[in-house]
Amino acid sequence: MNTKAKLIASLKIWVVIYPSITLFLYLFAGTLSVLPLYQRTLILTLCLVPWIVFAGVPFVNLLISRISPKTGKR
Repeated sequence: MNTKAKLIASLKIWVVIYPSITLFLYLFAGTLSVLPLYQRTLILTLCLVPWIVFAGVPFVNLLISRISPKTGKR
């Protein structure tokens, strides 16, 4: 994988993860605040990693494929 492809992949993941973490913490920070940090982190990652891998990034890829110009097949 070249540097440009890695940068694009990183940006796609960031576009999904930043709002996901923000929303998750907004909704559950109060509930999770009684737990130790390592348990909060475990719960956050258990919920958000599957979301990001199976729904969030594929959705971003779908959006990009729909708005990007169609190129001819090579």
